[in-house]
Amino acid sequence: MNPSVHQENRFGLLFAVLVFSIGALLGQPAQDQPARYPRFLLNSYVGVQLGYIDYPFSDAQAQPGFRTQTIRIPHLAARVVLIGHEFNKYFSAQISDMRPVQWVEYRNVNGDQGRHSVWMNVAGLTGKVRLPLTRTISVYGEGGLGIVTRKGFFIGQSRVVNDANYATLLYGGGLEYRVNDNWSLLTGVTAVPGRAADRQPRTVFFSGGFNYTVRRLPAGPAAPDSVDGPVWPRNVIQAGYITDALGYGANDFVSTGAVPVFWTGSVQVARGWSINYQRNVLHTRRFFALDWGGGVSTWRSRKTGERFYTASVYPVGRFIAVRTNPLELYFSYSLAGPALITRTAIDGEETGRRFTFQDFMGAGVFLGSKRRITAEVRIAHYSNGNLFPQNPGVTIPVGFYLGTSF
Repeated sequence: MNPSVHQENRFGLLFAVLVFSIGALLGQPAQDQPARYPRFLLNSYVGVQLGYIDYPFSDAQAQPGFRTQTIRIPHLAARVVLIGHEFNKYFSAQISDMRPVQWVEYRNVNGDQGRHSVWMNVAGLTGKVRLPLTRTISVYGEGGLGIVTRKGFFIGQSRVVNDANYATLLYGGGLEYRVNDNWSLLTGVTAVPGRAADRQPRTVFFSGGFNYTVRRLPAGPAAPDSVDGPVWPRNVIQAGYITDALGYGANDFVSTGAVPVFWTGSVQVARGWSINYQRNVLHTRRFFALDWGGGVSTWRSRKTGERFYTASVYPVGRFIAVRTNPLELYFSYSLAGPALITRTAIDGEETGRRFTFQDFMGAGVFLGSKRRITAEVRIAHYSNGNLFPQNPGVTIPVGFYLGTSF
């Protein structure tokens, strides 16, 4: 598939899932507010910023001998704070991802009448210092590590714009307005210097957005679950068999088909085995649970039968659709679980480096009055989230999982 489509799809879904997850928790009725909060989440936050990105791409990024008639530079961009933590009211640290909503496009290079995308994003690991001016308004400064990734393009066998992947400084500052204990509004500027060795221009992002911070719940909603209430399994162990016997229709339907809520990739898996463990860290009274999980898997690629392995840790949200006494039907969704993959080239495709991310979605049931038996079907996906220029993605077909809870 077109790599640029894969990357644009990933960021849009990341944004949508983040906003939906916040809304899912905040939108619960009072009787379904979180019944148990993990302590490590207190004073942690997520955030979204939108704004104008300025990065002057030109023929200076192209190799000698190439001239472009038109370079389209979209300026709408977003920055997502994947996770941040407030250590006190003056200092916090955060992990973020920043990129334009659409890619830069080189048109009609040396008269070829074509359109060629150049995508880039900036991952950040930064510290943030806040200085209160009033009870609700603060100024802040931010600085730390930025990782710039750029994917260039070829015309025929000739490289026109090179790939780039390097660490640099990310810095910025702005104003923060505290709406209440959980919500704050921000406006500011974020900058990343250019790098002459890679012909990468500087990047400046003017933005506005919000952060949502998890605070300690009132005593009422945080009370222990009733003994007569729903059963929430604390620990789950599952073993799964994955096969392409049913094709990749389910993957295509939810990625490039009618319901684009997931990802697909250029590399396809034919079959595999997987063992997973999940532990519940948060659940509402009736409808939503958040688990942390870990798993190891072995895979065979579709084209050449290459064997490779993955190991991952991941968050997974579980949404309860039907709850009865002997049976419970749920949908699960996992996003951006850090993973290691043993091959960096599969079926002739360069897939990046050994670090990647795991995503999966599925549907399953818990059976029995104590929910001791679980069965689930799911599809999955691996890609490195633009941390490296090579990122075609690995498609995992339908898997069948059986397990037990305790």
